[in-house]
Amino acid sequence: MSVEGLLRELTPQVLGALVRRYGDFDSCEDAVQEALLAAAVQWKQEGLPRDPKGWLITVASRRRIELWRNEAARRRREESAAAMEPPAGAVPAADDTLILLQMCCHPALTPDSQVALTLRAVGGLTTAEIARAFLVPEATVAQRISRAKQRIRASGSSFSLPPSGRLPAVLEVLYLIFNEGYTASSGPSLNRVELSGEAIRLTRQLHARLPSEGEVAGLLALMLLTDARRPARVRDDGTLVPLAEQQRGLWDSAAIAEGDALLTRTLATAPIGPYQVQAAIAAVHDGAATAEETDWRQILGLYDLLRALAPGPMVTLNRIVALAMVSGPSAGLEELARAESEPALAGHHRVHAVRAHLLELAGDREGAAAGYELAAKATLSDPERRYLSSRAVAVRARS
Repeated sequence: MSVEGLLRELTPQVLGALVRRYGDFDSCEDAVQEALLAAAVQWKQEGLPRDPKGWLITVASRRRIELWRNEAARRRREESAAAMEPPAGAVPAADDTLILLQMCCHPALTPDSQVALTLRAVGGLTTAEIARAFLVPEATVAQRISRAKQRIRASGSSFSLPPSGRLPAVLEVLYLIFNEGYTASSGPSLNRVELSGEAIRLTRQLHARLPSEGEVAGLLALMLLTDARRPARVRDDGTLVPLAEQQRGLWDSAAIAEGDALLTRTLATAPIGPYQVQAAIAAVHDGAATAEETDWRQILGLYDLLRALAPGPMVTLNRIVALAMVSGPSAGLEELARAESEPALAGHHRVHAVRAHLLELAGDREGAAAGYELAAKATLSDPERRYLSSRAVAVRARS
């Protein structure tokens, strides 16, 4: 592992150790950042220390104490600072990444703030890196992170596992990060690999700490089984390739095998949850040698289960597609007509895209072309817009 990779791996552990010891998120993060900068220079010149994590905690602790002493001096309390200094080389045995993750997902924070703070504090991304990944101004991300820290501080949260746990919120944040990386909601690129890759890395860490949690394993399996298709999703010119047209030989077979194994183990040992069901759907798609061999009846059954466990607009749309593949496009169009009255689906570009796809299957090429054009106008993703526009042209050409 490179020095940069090791530092990113150790960042949440070191920050967690300091926040546990001193409590103040802001000054602890500043101290850890200075320790990381020192390590990036010194380790490349002198080689890795025997205990990299301990080295970082010691250096960051000393810097945190310096910061505290400077502040205490102004308040005439510097003489008590020495009592806070830990014994040289003392390193907590506990890994605090899980607690840090749950702090970043505090219920007082908005989802955007939870995502930004998680990527900053646990992922080790800089504010600039997060801003580039989400295509928003750096000042916006900085403000989100600053407000998130203020709200955590105002809530009086201690560095410990919440009584009821926040694991569902943590999983939701990791899921949001992965989805934005796998299919960017806006901008020139379909994928933002830095986000999907970071989500997988953090979920791996979470699974290592909670190996018996079925939904953690399910989420990791879902990410692996989905991300395995990424090499085939975009042509060299940036054009989107739909699942049915992808060259399956380009899929990452190692990621599929790992995801399948994870899913098989967790389904046999843990209560079933929404992430496991979504992973099972992805596994059915990945297991088909060709698009024509996809077991749509099994996928429809899984979507029925997912709708019962975790209903939502995208679940509704995806189930309609599966229904159409099993019972024909007319059945799908009837279901879509009932579903599109939901406020969350009204005017959504994916509703137009699904209707166009079903009309194309039903032989209504003019209606399909018009639907693809509506979807193209409604999406904020450049690759999706180009693909949908090209579908409209292709369908009309066959009329």
